[in-house]
Formats: sequence, structure tokens, C-alpha cells
Amino acid sequence: TTLELGGKSPCIIDANCNLQEAALKIAHGKLLNAGQTCIAPDYVLLPQGSEAAFTEAYRAAVARLFPQIEGNPDYASIISARHLARLRTMLQQAQTQGAEVQVMQPVPGSPPPPPQGIGDGVGRQMAPVLVFGATPQMQLMQEEIFGPVLPVLGYERLDDAIAHINARPRPLALYWFGRSEQVRDDVLRRTVSGGVSVNDTLMHIAHGALPFGGVGDSGWGAYHGEQGFLRFCHQKSVLAQSRWSLGHLLYPPYGARFDQVMAMLRR
Repeated sequence: TTLELGGKSPCIIDANCNLQEAALKIAHGKLLNAGQTCIAPDYVLLPQGSEAAFTEAYRAAVARLFPQIEGNPDYASIISARHLARLRTMLQQAQTQGAEVQVMQPVPGSPPPPPQGIGDGVGRQMAPVLVFGATPQMQLMQEEIFGPVLPVLGYERLDDAIAHINARPRPLALYWFGRSEQVRDDVLRRTVSGGVSVNDTLMHIAHGALPFGGVGDSGWGAYHGEQGFLRFCHQKSVLAQSRWSLGHLLYPPYGARFDQVMAMLRR
């Protein structure tokens, strides 16, 4: 069997990355199909103190990609009223428990609507949202979001970000943004995920030569390219025994000769 699931795919932003470029690529990955893809970035791990800068960079990225939300044919709707209600409930719970909810407005200067008003536009189109101060107890951080809502969590040291990821089920995707090859390799070595895009989002799924699949709670098995051919074919094992086979040395009755053969095999 091959099972590809989803999960909470993290984005790690390194302190030395180009924040504007990272925000644009994260916004594209998060808002494609309004966040309703299996490998959408689920939350961001950001160096503490960069929250305001990331907010402005993300707001600018949203405005560039989607100059308007309501009625925009380039921006997808939430698939059902039931799922839209779920997303609103998660936001309301987060806000009630102390999180800061920021709606990304495509028109500068327009006042942000309250969470219960998000998504009242044409065809259930829900405005992109950033959430700061989310805690592990919130539904927002316990379930795959599958919508245009992006929690942003601050970290002090890279070890803290890695520990946060490793304390949770293994994600389908992981994204890292930065310039240091040493830091990149450290993140890749110390985390486990189905796949990774470095300095981008989503693109590893589009590369035909890279296997795609989950690990742990995010699935098992992989497909695409050669891996897909092998995954969906059965390789029949055939052994044509040589006339000089020494298999008879393993036949009973067992005794000293058998023990010697087994000792050689163990070595």
C-alpha cells in the first residue's frame, strides 16, 4: 500500500534570509487553492523580534499575488460552508485564548474585519490571516489547518525550532529559508519529513525525478518518476540456483559442521 496524508508542515525562517522573498514564496505556497493542499505551509517558525517585519512582508506579498480577495478568479474559495465554519471556529477560539489575529487586507488602510466576518465574500473566499501567540492547546495548532490561516511562532535558537518540530508527528513537507549551507544541512540532518523544499514552498512535488510521499503520521511509500514506477509495479524475485550451490551445508542433521558454517556466516 501507498498512503499519502498531510499534517502540519512547518516553515523555518533563518535570521539571515531575505524576508521579503521568503514571505512571497510562503504566501504563494499557503494561498494556492486557498491553503487547501496537502503540502501547504501550516505554520511559520520565525526568529523572535522579526514578527513585525514578517507581517509587513507577508501583507505586501498577499497584495502582490491577490490585489483583491472577493470575486478574484485567481483566488480559490473554501470548499464548503462546513469547512469555512471550522476555520472560523479555530480563529475565534485562538483569539478568545489570547492569540493575535491579523487579517491581510489587500487595500491599504482598510480596517480588518473580526474573525467571524472572514469569508463572507463571493463563493466563500476567505481573506488570508496571520495568527501570533498561538499555543499548543489551541485547535489551530493541533490539526492541519487546510485553509489560508498561518500561525507564526517565534523561536530564540534554531535548536528550539528543531525541537518543536521533532516533538510532533512527522510532517509531509518541511520548508527552510536562509543563506547558510551549514544551518540548512543541520536542519535537514536533524528533522524527518516526507519531503523538503529549500528557499521555496511546494516545488519539490513538481520535480518529476524526486520521490513524493509521507513518513510516519504523514503517510508511507512514495511515488513520482522512477520511484512511482517501482512503487506500482511488482518486482518478482527469481533465483536460479547454481549447480555448485553449497546450500546443502545448511541441511540437518545439525552438528559441528553446521556450527562452523554459521560462525563463518556471522563473521
